[in-house]
Amino acid sequence: MAEIRPPRPRAKIFTNENQNLGFHQCRYGYKNVADLEGVVAGYAKAKIPLESIWSDIDYMDGGQDFTLDPTNFPANLLRPFVDRLHNNSQKYVVIIDPAIKKEAAPPQNESVGLFLQRNGTNYVGRVWPGEVYYPDFMSAHAAEYWARKISEFRRTIPADGLWCDMNEPSNFKDWEPLNEYDYSSYRINNTGIHRNLNNKTVPVSTVHFNGVSEYDAHNLYGLLESRATHDALLKDTARRPFVLSRATFVSSGRYTAHWTGDNDGRWEQLAQSINTILNFGLFGIPMMGADICGFTGNTTQDLCSRWIQLGAFYPFARAHAEKTTARRELYVWESTAQSARKALGMRYRLLPYIYTLMYEAHTTGSPIARPLFFSYPQDANTYGVDRQFLLGRGVLVSPVLEPGATTVDAYFPAGRWFSLHDRSPAITLQTGKRVTLPAPADSANVHLAGGNILPLQQPGLTTSTARQSEFHLLVALAENGTASGKLFLDDGESPEMGGVGGNWTLVRFSCNTEDSKGIITTKVSSHVVQNSYAPSRTLVIGKVAFMGLPSAPKGFTVYVNGVELKAARTKSRTNGVFSVSGLSLLIGQQFEVKVVTSH
Repeated sequence: MAEIRPPRPRAKIFTNENQNLGFHQCRYGYKNVADLEGVVAGYAKAKIPLESIWSDIDYMDGGQDFTLDPTNFPANLLRPFVDRLHNNSQKYVVIIDPAIKKEAAPPQNESVGLFLQRNGTNYVGRVWPGEVYYPDFMSAHAAEYWARKISEFRRTIPADGLWCDMNEPSNFKDWEPLNEYDYSSYRINNTGIHRNLNNKTVPVSTVHFNGVSEYDAHNLYGLLESRATHDALLKDTARRPFVLSRATFVSSGRYTAHWTGDNDGRWEQLAQSINTILNFGLFGIPMMGADICGFTGNTTQDLCSRWIQLGAFYPFARAHAEKTTARRELYVWESTAQSARKALGMRYRLLPYIYTLMYEAHTTGSPIARPLFFSYPQDANTYGVDRQFLLGRGVLVSPVLEPGATTVDAYFPAGRWFSLHDRSPAITLQTGKRVTLPAPADSANVHLAGGNILPLQQPGLTTSTARQSEFHLLVALAENGTASGKLFLDDGESPEMGGVGGNWTLVRFSCNTEDSKGIITTKVSSHVVQNSYAPSRTLVIGKVAFMGLPSAPKGFTVYVNGVELKAARTKSRTNGVFSVSGLSLLIGQQFEVKVVTSH
Protein backbone atom coordinates (compact mmCIF):
# COMPACT_ATOMS: atom_id res chain seq x y z
CA MET A 1 0.00 0.00 0.00
CA ALA A 2 1.09 3.56 -0.64
CA GLU A 3 2.42 5.43 2.34
CA ILE A 4 0.76 8.55 3.73
CA ARG A 5 2.91 11.52 2.75
CA PRO A 6 3.08 14.01 5.62
CA PRO A 7 2.90 17.69 4.58
CA ARG A 8 6.34 19.24 4.28
CA PRO A 9 6.99 21.61 7.17
CA ARG A 10 9.01 24.14 5.17
CA ALA A 11 7.85 27.77 5.00
CA LYS A 12 7.04 27.80 1.29
CA ILE A 13 4.19 29.09 -0.77
CA PHE A 14 3.46 28.37 -4.38
CA THR A 15 1.02 30.87 -5.77
CA ASN A 16 0.46 32.55 -9.10
CA GLU A 17 1.32 36.23 -8.82
CA ASN A 18 -0.87 37.42 -11.66
CA GLN A 19 -3.95 35.81 -10.14
CA ASN A 20 -3.40 36.07 -6.44
CA LEU A 21 -2.25 39.67 -6.10
CA GLY A 22 -4.84 41.30 -8.33
CA PHE A 23 -8.43 42.09 -7.35
CA HIS A 24 -11.00 39.27 -7.58
CA GLN A 25 -14.79 39.47 -7.92
CA CYS A 26 -17.20 36.67 -6.98
CA ARG A 27 -20.86 36.24 -6.09
CA TYR A 28 -22.95 33.24 -5.16
CA GLY A 29 -25.82 33.90 -7.53
CA TYR A 30 -24.36 35.00 -10.86
CA LYS A 31 -27.19 33.68 -13.02
CA ASN A 32 -25.51 32.83 -16.30
CA VAL A 33 -22.63 33.62 -18.64
CA ALA A 34 -24.24 36.91 -19.64
CA ASP A 35 -24.28 37.94 -15.99
CA LEU A 36 -20.54 37.26 -15.75
CA GLU A 37 -19.95 39.23 -18.93
CA GLY A 38 -21.91 42.16 -17.51
CA VAL A 39 -19.82 42.23 -14.34
CA VAL A 40 -16.55 42.22 -16.27
CA ALA A 41 -17.87 44.99 -18.51
CA GLY A 42 -19.02 46.97 -15.46
CA TYR A 43 -15.53 46.96 -13.98
CA ALA A 44 -13.99 47.96 -17.31
CA LYS A 45 -16.45 50.83 -17.77
CA ALA A 46 -15.78 52.08 -14.23
CA LYS A 47 -12.02 51.75 -14.79
CA ILE A 48 -11.64 49.61 -11.66
CA PRO A 49 -8.94 46.90 -11.82
CA LEU A 50 -10.26 43.36 -12.18
CA GLU A 51 -7.92 40.38 -12.32
CA SER A 52 -10.29 37.43 -11.97
CA ILE A 53 -13.99 36.68 -12.11
CA TRP A 54 -15.16 33.67 -10.08
CA SER A 55 -18.08 31.25 -10.26
CA ASP A 56 -19.72 29.75 -7.18
CA ILE A 57 -21.78 26.56 -7.51
CA ASP A 58 -24.16 28.34 -9.93
CA TYR A 59 -22.10 27.08 -12.89
CA MET A 60 -22.58 23.41 -11.92
CA ASP A 61 -25.24 21.03 -13.16
CA GLY A 62 -27.26 20.33 -10.01
CA GLY A 63 -24.36 21.13 -7.70
CA GLN A 64 -22.12 18.38 -9.13
CA ASP A 65 -18.37 18.90 -9.34
CA PHE A 66 -16.80 18.89 -12.81
CA THR A 67 -20.09 19.61 -14.60
CA LEU A 68 -21.69 22.63 -16.27
CA ASP A 69 -25.29 23.83 -16.04
CA PRO A 70 -26.44 23.07 -19.61
CA THR A 71 -28.87 26.00 -19.68
CA ASN A 72 -27.10 28.88 -17.95
CA PHE A 73 -23.41 27.94 -18.26
CA PRO A 74 -23.14 25.71 -21.34
CA ALA A 75 -19.65 25.05 -22.63
CA ASN A 76 -20.39 26.70 -26.00
CA LEU A 77 -20.96 30.02 -24.16
CA LEU A 78 -18.68 29.69 -21.14
CA ARG A 79 -15.56 28.59 -23.03
CA PRO A 80 -15.54 31.62 -25.40
CA PHE A 81 -16.08 33.89 -22.39
CA VAL A 82 -13.07 32.37 -20.62
CA ASP A 83 -11.02 32.69 -23.81
CA ARG A 84 -11.91 36.40 -23.98
CA LEU A 85 -10.82 36.82 -20.36
CA HIS A 86 -7.48 35.22 -21.17
CA ASN A 87 -7.03 37.44 -24.22
CA ASN A 88 -7.47 40.41 -21.88
CA SER A 89 -4.96 38.98 -19.34
CA GLN A 90 -7.79 38.20 -16.91
CA LYS A 91 -8.54 34.92 -15.15
CA TYR A 92 -11.42 32.59 -14.32
CA VAL A 93 -11.69 30.64 -11.05
CA VAL A 94 -14.38 28.10 -10.13
CA ILE A 95 -15.50 26.49 -6.92
CA ILE A 96 -15.24 22.75 -6.31
CA ASP A 97 -16.55 20.81 -3.32
CA PRO A 98 -14.89 17.59 -2.16
CA ALA A 99 -18.05 15.48 -2.32
CA ILE A 100 -18.76 13.41 -5.45
CA LYS A 101 -22.38 12.62 -6.33
CA LYS A 102 -23.07 8.96 -5.59
CA GLU A 103 -24.44 8.24 -9.07
CA ALA A 104 -21.42 9.91 -10.73
CA ALA A 105 -18.80 8.01 -8.71
CA PRO A 106 -17.15 4.78 -9.81
CA PRO A 107 -19.05 1.66 -8.71
CA GLN A 108 -18.32 0.32 -5.23
CA ASN A 109 -16.23 -2.56 -6.60
CA GLU A 110 -14.07 -0.11 -8.58
CA SER A 111 -13.66 2.54 -5.89
CA VAL A 112 -11.43 0.74 -3.38
CA GLY A 113 -9.23 3.38 -1.76
CA LEU A 114 -11.14 6.28 -3.28
CA PHE A 115 -13.67 7.30 -0.64
CA LEU A 116 -14.10 7.50 3.12
CA GLN A 117 -15.43 4.28 4.62
CA ARG A 118 -17.93 3.52 7.37
CA ASN A 119 -18.96 0.07 8.46
CA GLY A 120 -17.03 -1.49 5.58
CA THR A 121 -18.58 0.50 2.73
CA ASN A 122 -18.35 3.97 1.14
CA TYR A 123 -19.81 6.49 3.56
CA VAL A 124 -22.86 8.22 2.05
CA GLY A 125 -23.38 11.87 3.03
CA ARG A 126 -25.51 14.65 1.63
CA VAL A 127 -24.57 18.09 0.26
CA TRP A 128 -25.61 20.22 -2.75
CA PRO A 129 -25.98 17.44 -5.38
CA GLY A 130 -27.77 15.05 -2.99
CA GLU A 131 -26.22 11.81 -1.78
CA VAL A 132 -22.43 11.86 -2.09
CA TYR A 133 -19.20 10.05 -1.37
CA TYR A 134 -16.16 11.84 0.09
CA PRO A 135 -12.75 11.33 -1.53
CA ASP A 136 -10.18 10.00 0.92
CA PHE A 137 -7.27 12.32 0.23
CA MET A 138 -4.99 10.27 2.48
CA SER A 139 -4.98 7.70 -0.31
CA ALA A 140 -2.69 8.15 -3.32
CA HIS A 141 -5.39 6.41 -5.36
CA ALA A 142 -7.93 9.12 -4.44
CA ALA A 143 -5.45 11.91 -5.22
CA GLU A 144 -4.87 10.38 -8.67
CA TYR A 145 -8.64 10.15 -9.24
CA TRP A 146 -9.05 13.79 -8.19
CA ALA A 147 -6.25 14.91 -10.51
CA ARG A 148 -7.81 13.04 -13.42
CA LYS A 149 -11.21 14.68 -12.84
CA ILE A 150 -9.61 18.14 -12.66
CA SER A 151 -7.66 17.57 -15.86
CA GLU A 152 -10.74 16.31 -17.71
CA PHE A 153 -12.74 19.35 -16.58
CA ARG A 154 -10.00 21.77 -17.63
CA ARG A 155 -10.07 20.34 -21.16
CA THR A 156 -13.59 21.82 -21.37
CA ILE A 157 -13.10 24.98 -19.29
CA PRO A 158 -9.45 25.99 -18.70
CA ALA A 159 -10.03 27.42 -15.24
CA ASP A 160 -7.02 29.30 -13.87
CA GLY A 161 -7.57 28.34 -10.26
CA LEU A 162 -9.74 26.18 -8.03
CA TRP A 163 -11.62 27.18 -4.90
CA CYS A 164 -11.99 24.30 -2.44
CA ASP A 165 -15.12 24.92 -0.38
CA MET A 166 -17.20 22.76 1.99
CA ASN A 167 -14.03 20.85 2.85
CA GLU A 168 -14.27 20.50 6.62
CA PRO A 169 -15.88 18.29 5.12
CA SER A 170 -19.46 19.56 5.27
CA ASN A 171 -22.40 17.15 5.47
CA PHE A 172 -26.14 17.88 5.65
CA LYS A 173 -27.14 14.31 6.51
CA ASP A 174 -28.28 13.10 9.91
CA TRP A 175 -26.08 10.41 11.43
CA GLU A 176 -26.57 7.27 13.44
CA PRO A 177 -24.03 6.38 16.15
CA LEU A 178 -21.77 3.47 15.20
CA ASN A 179 -19.09 3.16 17.88
CA GLU A 180 -17.49 4.87 20.87
CA TYR A 181 -16.08 7.68 18.73
CA ASP A 182 -19.60 8.85 17.89
CA TYR A 183 -20.38 9.06 21.62
CA SER A 184 -17.42 11.32 22.40
CA SER A 185 -17.85 13.64 25.37
CA TYR A 186 -16.05 16.42 23.50
CA ARG A 187 -18.32 19.18 22.24
CA ILE A 188 -17.99 22.08 19.77
CA ASN A 189 -18.87 25.25 21.65
CA ASN A 190 -17.83 28.10 19.37
CA THR A 191 -21.45 29.32 19.26
CA GLY A 192 -22.35 28.33 22.81
CA ILE A 193 -24.57 25.32 22.01
CA HIS A 194 -22.17 22.42 22.71
CA ARG A 195 -22.64 20.64 19.37
CA ASN A 196 -21.68 17.01 18.84
CA LEU A 197 -18.44 16.40 16.92
CA ASN A 198 -20.50 14.89 14.08
CA ASN A 199 -22.62 18.01 13.64
CA LYS A 200 -22.78 19.08 9.96
CA THR A 201 -19.80 16.93 9.03
CA VAL A 202 -18.95 13.28 8.33
CA PRO A 203 -19.16 11.07 11.43
CA VAL A 204 -15.96 10.73 13.39
CA SER A 205 -16.35 6.95 13.15
CA THR A 206 -15.60 7.19 9.42
CA VAL A 207 -12.33 5.53 8.40
CA HIS A 208 -9.53 6.75 6.10
CA PHE A 209 -6.86 4.87 4.21
CA ASN A 210 -4.74 2.53 6.35
CA GLY A 211 -7.44 2.45 9.02
CA VAL A 212 -6.95 6.04 10.22
CA SER A 213 -10.04 7.22 12.08
CA GLU A 214 -11.78 10.45 11.14
CA TYR A 215 -11.77 11.10 14.90
CA ASP A 216 -7.97 11.47 14.65
CA ALA A 217 -7.72 13.02 11.19
CA HIS A 218 -10.75 15.33 10.83
CA ASN A 219 -8.77 18.59 10.88
CA LEU A 220 -6.46 17.34 8.12
CA TYR A 221 -9.17 17.01 5.48
CA GLY A 222 -8.93 20.53 4.06
CA LEU A 223 -5.13 20.41 4.03
CA LEU A 224 -5.08 17.06 2.25
CA GLU A 225 -7.60 18.22 -0.36
CA SER A 226 -5.61 21.44 -0.89
CA ARG A 227 -2.45 19.42 -1.45
CA ALA A 228 -4.17 17.07 -3.89
CA THR A 229 -5.70 20.01 -5.78
CA HIS A 230 -2.41 21.91 -5.85
CA ASP A 231 -0.55 18.86 -7.17
CA ALA A 232 -3.26 18.19 -9.76
CA LEU A 233 -3.10 21.73 -11.15
CA LEU A 234 0.69 21.67 -11.16
CA LYS A 235 0.68 18.44 -13.14
CA ASP A 236 -2.00 19.65 -15.56
CA THR A 237 -0.62 23.12 -16.26
CA ALA A 238 3.11 22.94 -15.37
CA ARG A 239 2.52 26.37 -13.79
CA ARG A 240 2.42 27.56 -10.21
CA PRO A 241 -1.11 26.66 -9.05
CA PHE A 242 -3.70 28.89 -7.47
CA VAL A 243 -5.86 27.20 -4.83
CA LEU A 244 -8.19 28.78 -2.25
CA SER A 245 -9.39 26.61 0.64
CA ARG A 246 -11.98 27.14 3.35
CA ALA A 247 -10.49 24.53 5.69
CA THR A 248 -6.81 24.69 6.62
CA PHE A 249 -4.27 23.15 8.98
CA VAL A 250 -0.59 23.54 9.80
CA SER A 251 1.42 23.82 6.53
CA SER A 252 -1.64 24.67 4.38
CA GLY A 253 0.12 27.87 3.33
CA ARG A 254 2.40 25.78 1.13
CA TYR A 255 -0.54 24.74 -1.04
CA THR A 256 -3.35 27.22 -0.74
CA ALA A 257 -4.63 30.70 0.00
CA HIS A 258 -7.36 31.10 2.62
CA TRP A 259 -10.17 33.47 3.50
CA THR A 260 -12.14 34.18 6.64
CA GLY A 261 -15.31 32.41 5.49
CA ASP A 262 -18.85 33.72 5.24
CA ASN A 263 -18.46 37.02 7.06
CA ASP A 264 -21.38 39.42 7.50
CA GLY A 265 -21.62 42.84 5.93
CA ARG A 266 -21.29 44.55 9.31
CA TRP A 267 -18.81 47.08 10.68
CA GLU A 268 -17.81 44.73 13.50
CA GLN A 269 -16.69 42.12 10.98
CA LEU A 270 -14.83 44.68 8.91
CA ALA A 271 -12.73 45.37 12.02
CA GLN A 272 -12.43 41.70 13.00
CA SER A 273 -11.04 40.82 9.58
CA ILE A 274 -7.75 42.51 10.51
CA ASN A 275 -6.84 40.36 13.50
CA THR A 276 -7.97 37.21 11.70
CA ILE A 277 -5.72 37.93 8.73
CA LEU A 278 -2.81 38.82 11.00
CA ASN A 279 -3.23 35.58 12.96
CA PHE A 280 -3.20 33.44 9.83
CA GLY A 281 -0.06 35.18 8.62
CA LEU A 282 1.60 34.18 11.87
CA PHE A 283 0.23 30.64 11.41
CA GLY A 284 2.16 30.37 8.13
CA ILE A 285 -0.73 31.10 5.75
CA PRO A 286 0.26 34.47 4.27
CA MET A 287 -2.22 34.68 1.34
CA MET A 288 -5.24 35.61 3.40
CA GLY A 289 -8.28 37.84 2.98
CA ALA A 290 -11.91 38.43 3.91
CA ASP A 291 -14.96 38.82 1.65
CA ILE A 292 -14.80 42.53 0.83
CA CYS A 293 -18.11 44.33 1.54
CA GLY A 294 -19.30 41.23 3.40
CA PHE A 295 -20.79 37.94 2.20
CA THR A 296 -24.15 37.89 4.00
CA GLY A 297 -26.50 40.76 4.77
CA ASN A 298 -27.09 43.93 2.78
CA THR A 299 -24.11 46.20 3.13
CA THR A 300 -24.27 49.98 2.89
CA GLN A 301 -22.53 52.36 0.54
CA ASP A 302 -20.40 53.75 3.37
CA LEU A 303 -19.40 50.30 4.65
CA CYS A 304 -18.55 49.00 1.19
CA SER A 305 -16.43 52.08 0.45
CA ARG A 306 -14.52 51.71 3.70
CA TRP A 307 -14.16 47.95 3.16
CA ILE A 308 -12.41 48.29 -0.19
CA GLN A 309 -10.15 50.97 1.32
CA LEU A 310 -9.02 48.27 3.76
CA GLY A 311 -9.46 45.18 1.56
CA ALA A 312 -7.26 46.58 -1.17
CA PHE A 313 -4.38 45.92 1.23
CA TYR A 314 -5.36 42.38 2.23
CA PRO A 315 -2.76 39.97 0.84
CA PHE A 316 -5.66 38.22 -0.94
CA ALA A 317 -8.25 40.76 -2.12
CA ARG A 318 -11.62 39.35 -3.18
CA ALA A 319 -15.19 40.64 -3.04
CA HIS A 320 -17.78 37.88 -2.57
CA ALA A 321 -21.49 38.08 -1.76
CA GLU A 322 -24.40 35.74 -1.06
CA LYS A 323 -27.12 35.39 -3.71
CA THR A 324 -30.00 36.87 -1.68
CA THR A 325 -28.12 40.12 -0.99
CA ALA A 326 -28.34 43.33 -2.99
CA ARG A 327 -25.70 43.61 -5.70
CA ARG A 328 -22.53 45.22 -4.38
CA GLU A 329 -19.90 45.08 -7.09
CA LEU A 330 -17.52 47.96 -6.56
CA TYR A 331 -18.96 49.97 -9.45
CA VAL A 332 -22.56 49.91 -8.13
CA TRP A 333 -22.09 53.11 -6.08
CA GLU A 334 -19.95 55.90 -7.50
CA SER A 335 -18.46 56.76 -4.11
CA THR A 336 -17.39 53.13 -3.70
CA ALA A 337 -16.03 53.12 -7.24
CA GLN A 338 -13.95 56.18 -6.42
CA SER A 339 -12.60 54.49 -3.27
CA ALA A 340 -11.85 51.35 -5.31
CA ARG A 341 -9.98 53.23 -8.03
CA LYS A 342 -7.87 55.02 -5.45
CA ALA A 343 -7.18 52.05 -3.15
CA LEU A 344 -6.64 49.46 -5.88
CA GLY A 345 -4.59 51.98 -7.83
CA MET A 346 -2.20 52.11 -4.87
CA ARG A 347 -2.26 48.31 -4.49
CA TYR A 348 -1.31 47.84 -8.13
CA ARG A 349 1.50 50.38 -7.77
CA LEU A 350 2.72 48.38 -4.79
CA LEU A 351 2.65 45.04 -6.62
CA PRO A 352 6.47 44.78 -6.93
CA TYR A 353 6.76 45.40 -3.19
CA ILE A 354 3.97 42.96 -2.29
CA TYR A 355 5.38 40.28 -4.55
CA THR A 356 8.78 40.74 -2.93
CA LEU A 357 7.03 40.20 0.42
CA MET A 358 5.59 37.01 -1.02
CA TYR A 359 9.14 35.94 -1.82
CA GLU A 360 10.09 36.68 1.81
CA ALA A 361 7.16 34.58 3.02
CA HIS A 362 8.27 31.80 0.69
CA THR A 363 11.87 31.80 1.89
CA THR A 364 11.66 32.90 5.54
CA GLY A 365 8.06 32.41 6.66
CA SER A 366 7.56 36.11 7.44
CA PRO A 367 3.93 37.19 6.94
CA ILE A 368 2.95 39.60 4.18
CA ALA A 369 0.47 41.44 6.44
CA ARG A 370 2.08 41.87 9.86
CA PRO A 371 1.01 43.11 13.27
CA LEU A 372 2.96 46.15 14.40
CA PHE A 373 4.74 44.18 17.11
CA PHE A 374 6.32 41.98 14.45
CA SER A 375 8.48 44.90 13.27
CA TYR A 376 8.57 46.84 16.57
CA PRO A 377 8.89 44.19 19.31
CA GLN A 378 10.71 46.64 21.60
CA ASP A 379 7.60 48.86 21.73
CA ALA A 380 5.14 47.21 24.13
CA ASN A 381 2.42 49.63 23.05
CA THR A 382 2.23 47.82 19.70
CA TYR A 383 1.27 44.50 21.28
CA GLY A 384 -2.45 45.18 21.44
CA VAL A 385 -2.82 47.07 18.14
CA ASP A 386 -5.33 45.14 16.01
CA ARG A 387 -7.02 47.95 14.08
CA GLN A 388 -3.95 48.69 11.95
CA PHE A 389 -1.35 46.51 10.26
CA LEU A 390 1.85 46.60 8.29
CA LEU A 391 2.52 45.30 4.81
CA GLY A 392 6.08 44.10 5.23
CA ARG A 393 8.13 46.27 7.53
CA GLY A 394 7.38 49.57 5.88
CA VAL A 395 3.76 50.23 4.84
CA LEU A 396 1.32 51.05 7.66
CA VAL A 397 -2.43 50.82 6.92
CA SER A 398 -4.77 52.69 9.29
CA PRO A 399 -8.33 52.19 8.00
CA VAL A 400 -11.69 53.59 9.06
CA LEU A 401 -13.61 50.88 10.93
CA GLU A 402 -16.66 52.77 12.22
CA PRO A 403 -19.63 54.35 10.41
CA GLY A 404 -19.50 58.08 9.79
CA ALA A 405 -15.95 58.47 11.11
CA THR A 406 -14.07 61.55 9.93
CA THR A 407 -10.86 60.81 11.85
CA VAL A 408 -8.77 57.77 12.77
CA ASP A 409 -6.86 57.30 16.01
CA ALA A 410 -3.68 55.63 14.75
CA TYR A 411 -0.63 54.40 16.62
CA PHE A 412 2.79 55.25 15.15
CA PRO A 413 5.96 53.66 16.51
CA ALA A 414 8.98 55.92 16.91
CA GLY A 415 10.53 57.20 13.71
CA ARG A 416 9.53 59.04 10.57
CA TRP A 417 6.27 58.26 8.76
CA PHE A 418 5.31 59.66 5.34
CA SER A 419 1.82 59.58 3.80
CA LEU A 420 1.76 57.46 0.64
CA HIS A 421 -1.33 59.24 -0.68
CA ASP A 422 -0.10 62.83 -0.76
CA ARG A 423 3.59 62.36 0.19
CA SER A 424 2.99 64.93 2.93
CA PRO A 425 5.76 65.95 5.34
CA ALA A 426 6.70 63.30 7.83
CA ILE A 427 5.22 62.54 11.20
CA THR A 428 8.42 62.35 13.28
CA LEU A 429 8.28 60.79 16.72
CA GLN A 430 10.99 60.08 19.30
CA THR A 431 8.72 57.57 21.02
CA GLY A 432 5.59 55.75 19.88
CA LYS A 433 2.43 57.83 20.01
CA ARG A 434 -1.21 57.85 19.03
CA VAL A 435 -2.00 60.43 16.39
CA THR A 436 -5.44 61.59 15.25
CA LEU A 437 -5.52 61.56 11.46
CA PRO A 438 -8.14 63.01 9.12
CA ALA A 439 -10.10 60.25 7.37
CA PRO A 440 -11.08 61.33 3.85
CA ALA A 441 -14.22 59.67 2.53
CA ASP A 442 -12.42 58.08 -0.40
CA SER A 443 -9.25 56.62 1.13
CA ALA A 444 -7.60 54.93 4.08
CA ASN A 445 -4.51 56.38 5.70
CA VAL A 446 -1.42 54.60 4.39
CA HIS A 447 2.05 55.61 5.58
CA LEU A 448 5.59 54.57 4.75
CA ALA A 449 8.16 54.26 7.52
CA GLY A 450 11.37 56.19 7.08
CA GLY A 451 14.26 53.88 6.31
CA ASN A 452 12.47 52.01 3.52
CA ILE A 453 12.89 51.97 -0.25
CA LEU A 454 9.78 50.92 -2.17
CA PRO A 455 9.93 49.57 -5.72
CA LEU A 456 6.77 50.73 -7.52
CA GLN A 457 5.22 50.32 -10.94
CA GLN A 458 2.41 52.17 -12.66
CA PRO A 459 -1.19 51.08 -11.99
CA GLY A 460 -3.20 49.19 -14.59
CA LEU A 461 -6.54 47.43 -14.89
CA THR A 462 -4.74 44.07 -14.78
CA THR A 463 -1.51 43.00 -13.14
CA SER A 464 -0.19 42.04 -16.57
CA THR A 465 -0.47 45.66 -17.70
CA ALA A 466 1.12 46.94 -14.50
CA ARG A 467 4.04 44.51 -14.82
CA GLN A 468 4.99 45.96 -18.19
CA SER A 469 5.34 49.53 -16.95
CA GLU A 470 8.50 51.25 -15.83
CA PHE A 471 9.61 51.11 -12.22
CA HIS A 472 9.93 53.97 -9.78
CA LEU A 473 11.91 53.91 -6.54
CA LEU A 474 10.46 55.74 -3.57
CA VAL A 475 13.18 56.40 -1.00
CA ALA A 476 11.90 57.35 2.47
CA LEU A 477 14.85 58.49 4.53
CA ALA A 478 15.13 57.70 8.22
CA GLU A 479 16.28 60.54 10.45
CA ASN A 480 19.89 59.41 10.01
CA GLY A 481 19.56 59.58 6.22
CA THR A 482 19.54 55.82 5.56
CA ALA A 483 17.06 53.52 3.82
CA SER A 484 16.98 50.06 2.30
CA GLY A 485 14.74 47.79 0.29
CA LYS A 486 14.72 44.99 -2.25
CA LEU A 487 12.98 43.76 -5.37
CA PHE A 488 12.30 40.17 -6.41
CA LEU A 489 11.17 39.38 -9.95
CA ASP A 490 10.24 36.22 -11.80
CA ASP A 491 7.53 35.26 -14.28
CA GLY A 492 5.00 34.56 -11.53
CA GLU A 493 4.18 31.17 -13.02
CA SER A 494 7.24 28.92 -12.92
CA PRO A 495 6.67 26.09 -10.40
CA GLU A 496 9.57 27.06 -8.14
CA MET A 497 9.71 30.60 -6.81
CA GLY A 498 13.33 31.75 -6.53
CA GLY A 499 14.67 28.23 -6.72
CA VAL A 500 18.38 27.45 -6.98
CA GLY A 501 19.46 28.17 -10.56
CA GLY A 502 15.95 29.37 -11.38
CA ASN A 503 14.78 32.12 -13.66
CA TRP A 504 14.63 35.02 -11.20
CA THR A 505 16.19 38.34 -10.25
CA LEU A 506 16.85 39.79 -6.82
CA VAL A 507 18.10 43.35 -6.34
CA ARG A 508 18.89 45.04 -3.02
CA PHE A 509 18.73 48.82 -2.67
CA SER A 510 20.49 50.93 -0.05
CA CYS A 511 20.75 54.62 0.72
CA ASN A 512 23.25 56.49 2.88
CA THR A 513 23.79 60.16 3.68
CA GLU A 514 27.03 61.97 4.50
CA ASP A 515 27.49 65.54 5.77
CA SER A 516 30.83 67.16 4.97
CA LYS A 517 31.15 70.83 5.96
CA GLY A 518 27.56 71.64 5.06
CA ILE A 519 27.58 69.64 1.82
CA ILE A 520 25.09 66.79 2.28
CA THR A 521 25.40 63.84 -0.10
CA THR A 522 22.61 61.28 -0.29
CA LYS A 523 23.43 58.22 -2.36
CA VAL A 524 21.07 55.42 -3.36
CA SER A 525 22.59 52.38 -5.03
CA SER A 526 21.62 48.89 -6.12
CA HIS A 527 23.28 45.54 -5.64
CA VAL A 528 22.21 42.78 -8.05
CA VAL A 529 22.19 39.49 -6.12
CA GLN A 530 21.01 37.43 -9.10
CA ASN A 531 19.84 38.41 -12.57
CA SER A 532 18.62 35.39 -14.50
CA TYR A 533 15.08 36.67 -15.21
CA ALA A 534 15.40 37.86 -18.81
CA PRO A 535 13.03 40.87 -18.66
CA SER A 536 15.28 42.37 -15.96
CA ARG A 537 17.65 43.18 -18.82
CA THR A 538 15.06 45.49 -20.39
CA LEU A 539 12.87 46.68 -17.48
CA VAL A 540 13.99 50.09 -16.27
CA ILE A 541 13.70 52.39 -13.30
CA GLY A 542 12.53 55.67 -14.76
CA LYS A 543 12.27 57.73 -11.60
CA VAL A 544 13.82 57.94 -8.15
CA ALA A 545 11.96 60.03 -5.56
CA PHE A 546 13.32 61.00 -2.13
CA MET A 547 11.22 61.83 0.90
CA GLY A 548 12.97 63.44 3.85
CA LEU A 549 15.84 65.20 2.09
CA PRO A 550 16.99 68.37 3.86
CA SER A 551 16.07 71.71 2.35
CA ALA A 552 18.61 73.11 -0.11
CA PRO A 553 18.91 76.92 -0.22
CA LYS A 554 21.55 76.60 -2.94
CA GLY A 555 19.84 73.77 -4.80
CA PHE A 556 20.48 70.15 -5.66
CA THR A 557 23.05 68.54 -7.91
CA VAL A 558 22.36 65.04 -9.20
CA TYR A 559 24.84 62.43 -10.42
CA VAL A 560 23.84 59.17 -12.06
CA ASN A 561 26.62 56.59 -12.15
CA GLY A 562 29.11 59.39 -11.56
CA VAL A 563 27.85 61.66 -14.35
CA GLU A 564 26.15 64.94 -13.47
CA LEU A 565 22.66 65.41 -14.83
CA LYS A 566 22.41 68.77 -16.57
CA ALA A 567 18.84 68.74 -17.88
CA ALA A 568 16.58 70.76 -15.61
CA ARG A 569 13.57 68.58 -16.47
CA THR A 570 15.12 65.66 -14.56
CA LYS A 571 14.84 67.36 -11.19
CA SER A 572 11.81 68.62 -9.31
CA ARG A 573 10.67 69.17 -5.76
CA THR A 574 6.96 68.96 -4.95
CA ASN A 575 5.41 68.85 -1.48
CA GLY A 576 8.77 68.05 0.06
CA VAL A 577 9.51 65.18 -2.35
CA PHE A 578 12.60 65.53 -4.52
CA SER A 579 12.34 63.52 -7.75
CA VAL A 580 14.83 62.59 -10.42
CA SER A 581 12.91 61.52 -13.52
CA GLY A 582 13.67 60.72 -17.13
CA LEU A 583 16.05 57.95 -16.04
CA SER A 584 16.62 54.62 -17.77
CA LEU A 585 18.31 52.46 -15.14
CA LEU A 586 18.17 48.77 -15.99
CA ILE A 587 16.88 46.61 -13.13
CA GLY A 588 19.53 44.00 -13.82
CA GLN A 589 22.49 46.39 -13.74
CA GLN A 590 23.95 48.03 -10.68
CA PHE A 591 23.59 51.79 -10.49
CA GLU A 592 24.12 54.78 -8.23
CA VAL A 593 22.06 57.96 -7.97
CA LYS A 594 23.68 60.68 -5.86
CA VAL A 595 22.00 63.89 -4.70
CA VAL A 596 24.24 66.65 -3.37
CA THR A 597 22.49 69.26 -1.25
CA SER A 598 24.21 72.63 -1.01
CA HIS A 599 23.72 75.00 1.93
